Amino acid sequence: MDITMASSLVFRTPPPPRNRMFRKIPRVASPLVSCASTSSEGVVVVGGGIAGLAVSLALHRLGVSSLVLEQGRTLRAGGTSLTLFKNGWRVLDSLGVGDELRQDFLPIQGMVMKSDDGRELRSFSFDKEAPGQEVRAVERRVLLETLANKLPPGTISYSSKVKSVKAQEKEGTLLELEDGREILAKTVIGCDGVNSPIAKWMGFSEAKFVGHCAFRGMAIYPDGQPFESRVNYIYGRGLRAGFVPVSPSKVYWFICFNSNSPGQRNTDPSLLKKEALDLVRDFPSDLLDTIRNTEEEIIIKTPLVDRWLWPGLTPPAYRNGVVLVGDAWHPMTPNLGQGACCALEDSVVLATKLSGSIGKGPDAVNQALREYANERWTRVFPLTVRANLVGSLVQWDNPLVCALRNGVFIPKIVRLGPFLEHTNFECDLLEPVASS
Repeated sequence: MDITMASSLVFRTPPPPRNRMFRKIPRVASPLVSCASTSSEGVVVVGGGIAGLAVSLALHRLGVSSLVLEQGRTLRAGGTSLTLFKNGWRVLDSLGVGDELRQDFLPIQGMVMKSDDGRELRSFSFDKEAPGQEVRAVERRVLLETLANKLPPGTISYSSKVKSVKAQEKEGTLLELEDGREILAKTVIGCDGVNSPIAKWMGFSEAKFVGHCAFRGMAIYPDGQPFESRVNYIYGRGLRAGFVPVSPSKVYWFICFNSNSPGQRNTDPSLLKKEALDLVRDFPSDLLDTIRNTEEEIIIKTPLVDRWLWPGLTPPAYRNGVVLVGDAWHPMTPNLGQGACCALEDSVVLATKLSGSIGKGPDAVNQALREYANERWTRVFPLTVRANLVGSLVQWDNPLVCALRNGVFIPKIVRLGPFLEHTNFECDLLEPVASS
């Protein structure tokens, strides 16, 4: 979920090369069998979140069947909202769901930055300063449901939590599930999030806590929310917050604060709401209004983490038919609003490369995975570093630094167009292919 686009004029990331589709090879997934037996699958996607559903849909549109293993009994309805920029919308268009989602969520016209006493520091219009940009806040639940509804029936296997992973040489990878089932997959795509068991099996370390935690919530206004369609950012000392309209009746908000540790998990909704309000009690009243109009059960609190993919020190994203996508590979802080966007980008790049290798043997598949990993690394590693540094910059609690930020940097130096260059990403439409 996206917390802020706090400005930075460094670490600009060039757009990746335009992707071209490979030959499309249809495949029919074999059905699962009863417990304590082993079934065979061509492509298995572990995780039914944004990354998992997007890559499965991308493969489906290219004529490649996949099985999605989701550990929950239903789609994960948790979470609140995420902000998608034009690169995310390019991918959703390529997947055939962009226009459907646009009907439900407001186009954001611009952004305004304020100090914690309510003083306006700077305002921007996307049309004037970033022509061609598209920004909308999207409910995570609706995005997941939209992607899932485009998949063939039976693609998603619920209550399917992976217990162990075992390499089977050229035969593939054996996935043992908690319920006793075993699946021998020729290709495994790990989309199982920040705490990915697939990534751990491949040798990746745990994502690192960056020293900030975040509250997130969704305010509900049954009679209509009163705010302009723009992103609102508020900066304090070691503390920042913001809110953005999602739809005519809903407003997403966040609070990000410094913390020495991730802290203990608090699941009491009333305490979470009180803690959030106490943190920003001196912030502008419109922010407080959004928090007060949020049902306690909707508020979540999470530590912010990332993983820097240092060359030579971090394992590659692929290994013998297994590959990582999204947060499972490159978790990043939400300071650029690119976590979900990059996961969506991953999905179409991987699908276009992998679709041309299915049926040609393990070597061809591994070559496709290698090409995907190499191309995406040059994209996601700089963005991960940049997001971390931007977060560190705007989370300073030193009074002098905060005064310079509010008095000089934001009002006189920030330029929206250069800052958003990282949202430049092009991909071809994935035209549906009839399955044989």
